[in-house]
Amino acid sequence: MQLGLAIPLALAVLAGVLGSHLAVPGAVEALAVGLLAALAGRRARLAMALCIAALLAAQLLMVRGGELAPGLTRQDLRLEGRLVSVVRDVRLTRLVLAVDDCRALAVGLPTCDDLTRVRLSFFEAPELVAGERWALTVRLRPPGGFANPGAFDYRGWLWREGIQASGYVRSAPPPRRLADAGLSARRLALDHLDAQVLPPRHARWLAALTLGASGRLDRTDWDLLNATGTTHLMVISGLHVGLVATFALWLARGVSRLVTPGAWRLAVWPWWLAGASAVGYATLAGLEPPALRAMIMTLVGLWVASGRHAPGPWQAWWLALAVVLLVDPLSAWRPGLWLSFAAVALLILIWQGRPRPRGLAGWLWALVRSQLLLAPLMAGAVLLAFDRLAPAAPLVNLIAVPLVSSLLVPLGLLGWLTAWLPPLSALCWGLFGWLADALAALLELAADGLPLWRPDPGRVVPFGLALGLGGLLWGLPGLLPRLRLAATAVLVLVPLTLSSSSPVPAEGLLRVRVHDVGQGQLIELRTAGYRALYDTGPRFASGYMPLDALWPPGQRFDDVIVSHADQDHAGGLPALRDAHRVGRFLAPPGEAQGLPAEPCTAGRRWQRDGVSFRLLWPPPDTAGLAANDRSCVLLVAVGDQRLLITGDVGRDAERRFLGELDPALTLLVAGHHGSDTSSGLPLVRHLAPRHVIFSAARDNPFGHPADRVVRRFREVGSCLWSTARDGALTLWLGHEARRKIVAERPLAWRHGGVGVGCLALESPH
Repeated sequence: MQLGLAIPLALAVLAGVLGSHLAVPGAVEALAVGLLAALAGRRARLAMALCIAALLAAQLLMVRGGELAPGLTRQDLRLEGRLVSVVRDVRLTRLVLAVDDCRALAVGLPTCDDLTRVRLSFFEAPELVAGERWALTVRLRPPGGFANPGAFDYRGWLWREGIQASGYVRSAPPPRRLADAGLSARRLALDHLDAQVLPPRHARWLAALTLGASGRLDRTDWDLLNATGTTHLMVISGLHVGLVATFALWLARGVSRLVTPGAWRLAVWPWWLAGASAVGYATLAGLEPPALRAMIMTLVGLWVASGRHAPGPWQAWWLALAVVLLVDPLSAWRPGLWLSFAAVALLILIWQGRPRPRGLAGWLWALVRSQLLLAPLMAGAVLLAFDRLAPAAPLVNLIAVPLVSSLLVPLGLLGWLTAWLPPLSALCWGLFGWLADALAALLELAADGLPLWRPDPGRVVPFGLALGLGGLLWGLPGLLPRLRLAATAVLVLVPLTLSSSSPVPAEGLLRVRVHDVGQGQLIELRTAGYRALYDTGPRFASGYMPLDALWPPGQRFDDVIVSHADQDHAGGLPALRDAHRVGRFLAPPGEAQGLPAEPCTAGRRWQRDGVSFRLLWPPPDTAGLAANDRSCVLLVAVGDQRLLITGDVGRDAERRFLGELDPALTLLVAGHHGSDTSSGLPLVRHLAPRHVIFSAARDNPFGHPADRVVRRFREVGSCLWSTARDGALTLWLGHEARRKIVAERPLAWRHGGVGVGCLALESPH
């Protein structure tokens, strides 16, 4: 294969993407020297490649540099911009705003001129339409999210979407519409669809499959698609755009054959019409990243298929990758890009040099063969990207892919084409709905028989690589069947022989994990055969509970201790009740939250796997105590190492159980998230904890941890941590354990610290 232009272009683009991510001091100077050397040596291609890499890196760095300045957090800002997307959910509306102008309402604050895209929550919003221009008063914060082991990376998702800040819309000064939305064929089509009398599922699937409105799918739809590995069918992808282009090409070549029978094979206009159809359909679908990617890949594919001065398949593959990244550089962080290109690469590999299928039987076998060879590679890629595997996907896709591509999408599009004839359109959409229900029934049956599999984190990479390499083994041409079988057997055995790396402690060890749940608290305690939760995290006004995102359903917890009834501590109880199994609930007297709970009164103690658990507070009679002072206080001891969790008790309550505590504590989870109402001076000086963790939200409005509390702990030499900055924090206690806290979001400035081996956490206030 000749190098050509496509591969150097793609490598230059990839270098720019990687360079923006790994930018180091001196990179600009090194790039300038390299460019001068290329020009001096008259290496035009190298100079062009360096320029492309530099421009792309600069573009990505500008996106990162445009993130909201920390000094503007929780400040009133006035934004003007265009609504990119509007998603309503009962009282809450979620917006993405393309910012044209940003200014702070108070004087003396940093500027926000570089802000270009924000995500907003709007409660009780007026009627909003994508494409309108609005002036909104907002409060924002830099992009961020919870950081927990194996959980969804919201911060990474914001980066992939180009979101530079998130926040909410304020009511004063009031929002003001600046301009109406322009004419939009997609919006008109969705309005027309809303006016039809269709069952909810039919309308949702029709909008997703034909207009790319996947935001209309509800949670049950996504759960079903994820469980069966068919999410790719509901996103406007190469399957849909390619189908439209193929139909347009087939129709145009048929007309050309009728008009110019002797020269129809040489006609160029059918190929142009097919390309225009691909562009038009992707535009109708909103040119979201999957549709944009599919459009570019389809256009390059049409060029290759036309044979007119076209590149070979591999050159076309590299060219399409380069163009996609040039147009949308942030797509380099989207797993969908690499899944799509991996699938196309394997299809090129398994069909290169093979004769074109003939007849219906030939095409059916080609479809089955392609799906069987793609299945393991795609399963491995999905497992590596999303930490889950749908065992039913290979069998389901054998039916679902031809059903969607050959019947559902054509019927849906034919319904749109005949919208001017309502009876015919209704017939097409009626057949579409009947097939959609049949497909949904098939998916539900497959999901029940072969449910979604979420392996232990340590098994994800071995299983994913084994599946991917197995797919390549059977896709590579020229290998002996015996070699394929032997290598496949080895690949299957290697991950199966690996022991689970799930961090279950040995006898006499305790794993303490303070999860990052925002302004709330959730602590997991685990020994060799015992698993407990202290608090369940918050439940937000939108109904979202962080506990939902931490573990798949069906977990077993021996004990759940709810410190008290405040929603930042007990908000996750509905998720525990509905999705998990709990052996015993413990709660302060009178605060059981409607669940059968035993009282967590002082004096209760139990032992598991060499680890002692003891409740120090509250007393049996809590009638005269404030709500926070009724919190359960738990002391855990593993040999000479001890952990203390005090809930939200105040300083007066601390003094009442302080006499039962020996000094030199290993780990303290600071009371009341670091509020000055807790962590009194007597407790701090008496315990002098080695480590202190504040479970608090980033940029929280309460000022947690309070500056006076931070200074108290620093005066006794404690090493301070916060879930707001460090993410989830894990510590192992026991004689064989490493006495070091592991942060899910490591911070470089902690290393090489002063005195106790780490730098102090500074209060944000």
